[in-house]
Amino acid sequence: MSISVFDQTIGAMSRALLNTDAIISKGEEYAKDRKIVDAVLLQARLFPDMLPLVSQIRIATDTAKGAAARLSGNELPSWPDDETTFEDVHTRIRKALDYLSEFKREQFDGSEDKEIELKLGKETVQFTGQDYILGFVLPNFYFHLATAYNILRHNGVAIGKRDFLGDSR
Repeated sequence: MSISVFDQTIGAMSRALLNTDAIISKGEEYAKDRKIVDAVLLQARLFPDMLPLVSQIRIATDTAKGAAARLSGNELPSWPDDETTFEDVHTRIRKALDYLSEFKREQFDGSEDKEIELKLGKETVQFTGQDYILGFVLPNFYFHLATAYNILRHNGVAIGKRDFLGDSR
C-alpha cells in the first residue's frame, strides 16, 4: 500500500498545525497568567542568530501553503507577515488550516513526479514532487514547528512531546 501525496502533505501538516495551535494557546495562557506582554514570547529566540517564535510560525505556514499550491498546480497565495499578538498567530494558523482544507485528494494525483522549481535565496532548486515533499517540505515544516515548540518550552511553558504529537488516534 502506498501513501498518497495528499496524506503526506495536507493530512500531516493539518494535524501538526492543529497541535501547534494548541501549543500556542498554552503559551498564550502562560503569558496571561504571568502578565507577560505577547511580544516578549512571540519575539523570543533560542539563540540570538535564530529567528523568533512568530517567524517560526510564519515559515511553517508558508511552507504548508506553498506545498499545497505547488503540488496541486494552484497559484501560491501571498500573506503579510504582520502578526504581533497571540491572536494574530492563531489567525495565521487558522488561515493556513482553512487554505489546506480547500484541497481535494485528486488534485494531487500524479504530483509525486511533477517538476517543482523553488527559489531559495539567489538559488533556484529543481525537485520532483516526491523529492520536494521528503527532502524539503516536511523537514522544513517540522523544523520550524519544533523550533517554535522549543522556544516556548525554553521560556517555561509546560508543554511536552504529547502536545507536539497530539492525539495519536
